[in-house]
Amino acid sequence: MLDHISIPVSNLADSKAFYSQALVPIGFGLLGESERHAAFGFSHMPYLIVRLAEVAPESVHIAFTADTRAQVDAFHTAALAAGGTDNGAPGLRPDYHPDYYAAFVLDPDGHNIEVVKHQAE
Repeated sequence: MLDHISIPVSNLADSKAFYSQALVPIGFGLLGESERHAAFGFSHMPYLIVRLAEVAPESVHIAFTADTRAQVDAFHTAALAAGGTDNGAPGLRPDYHPDYYAAFVLDPDGHNIEVVKHQAE
């Protein structure tokens, strides 16, 4: 089981602003920060850490689990409002499995951020 994920970013302020808004629908908030990183999660557990990269970062794909399809929809809306780029509107992805409901947004560094609900509602 994973404890947390750390991803490199080229502009910490831009990434902090993006994730502070985009991850609210799944209950994440800013838990801590320094001059070189920002940690997001809920309660006292950071799950995503964005850290200032020394060189241009390569993009990654991260998927977060949602409790409801409405959270998937809200993530997509919030992430676009935060300056993200649409990379897949909310909807079923039956090529993955019949109940795979997800949305995809590229963050300011091109990281593919997904929120997914696996069970039917």
